[in-house]
Amino acid sequence: QVQLVESGGGLVQAGGSLRLSCAASGRTFSRYAMAWFRQAPGKEREFVATISWTGSTTYYADSVKGRFTISRDNAKNTVYLQMNSLKLEDTAVYYCAARGGEIHTSPNKYDYWGQGTQVTVSS
Repeated sequence: QVQLVESGGGLVQAGGSLRLSCAASGRTFSRYAMAWFRQAPGKEREFVATISWTGSTTYYADSVKGRFTISRDNAKNTVYLQMNSLKLEDTAVYYCAARGGEIHTSPNKYDYWGQGTQVTVSS
């Protein structure tokens, strides 16, 4: 069982940066692939980034590639999402998710979810 708690969301101007954190409970955090998803009002939840349990493999949605960086610290049971050059279209609730096994981009493949943190990008 893994419990996830996101933090770090907020209001930022376009072009700015934010770093999201996702703190996980449970001793087996290091065995889980982790991912960030986001959901804007009226839209489906979409994949943002994922990282393998070792941290050696990452994968990004094309819309954030080159601007966002996912990382993890297994000693701290925490995964991060560094978001730079934020755009208006990045506005959404961002969710952290965990799954046993390899990385995946489908939200249906993830077993555990956080409650989400709001990111709002203003002009």
